[in-house]
Amino acid sequence: MRPSAPTPGTRPWFPLEERPACCEPKPFIEVEQLSLHYGQKPAFHDVTLSINKGCITALVGPSGCGKTSFLTSLNRLTDIIPGCRLSGRIRLDGLDVLAPHTDVIRLRRRVGMIFQKPNPFPLSILKNLEFPLREHGLRDRERIATNIETVLRDVGLWDEVKDRLNSPALALSGGQQQRLCMARALVLSPEVLLMDEPCSALDPLSSGVVEDLIVGLRGRYTVLIVTHNLAQARRIADYAALFWVQNGAGQLIEAGTAKQIFEEPHEPLTAAYVSGMRG
Repeated sequence: MRPSAPTPGTRPWFPLEERPACCEPKPFIEVEQLSLHYGQKPAFHDVTLSINKGCITALVGPSGCGKTSFLTSLNRLTDIIPGCRLSGRIRLDGLDVLAPHTDVIRLRRRVGMIFQKPNPFPLSILKNLEFPLREHGLRDRERIATNIETVLRDVGLWDEVKDRLNSPALALSGGQQQRLCMARALVLSPEVLLMDEPCSALDPLSSGVVEDLIVGLRGRYTVLIVTHNLAQARRIADYAALFWVQNGAGQLIEAGTAKQIFEEPHEPLTAAYVSGMRG
């Protein structure tokens, strides 16, 4: 049984209704002239990009071109890096992300993150999912149990772990750990999921399972995924953006629908990269 509907003006602990399917462009994240420096070294410069609601957007390009730095700037994980400086504007459904008064904890609840290497807490499977809920103030045991079962079913883990929820999460396989990390992000009912090469540390079979799960998120979540796997980006993405290093800093070269980027790119560099001639 799912939890009861939230009171007006509050966000549910888990999406109770299907979000709109990805059917037409509707900007949800709008980035304008965003630049990031680590000390004096630029990571990327002057990026302007709109991310559409409920869609999967792939960020592609060679290593070191600022894709991951761009991703982490969207929920201000860059704040924890000494000497990191951001300039420009990020708006998330009207919220000024970089404003000094923005509640960063609430922002990160709305914008979840999945990292390249699975990083479950050194706790039980159950406590990995209880911990973020309790940290954000949920105390009702029945609601916690319901939410945990729901997200484990969503990532295809429930049948695999329901009889060993108190076992160590680190005893799971790599693919299971990554799906657990996805469940841990989903349990807080985010609106956006940031994924930094979520399949790169997995074997092909586990990678395929995770890829299928990402596709299943379309329409319910706004997903940004960094990937070096162009075939994967072409399979799963609605939109794509190519980053490249120019003049010593990452630059956004071209952005558009995945079909346009991979089949009819406007920029010669994009055409060379997606055809395998560069990168």
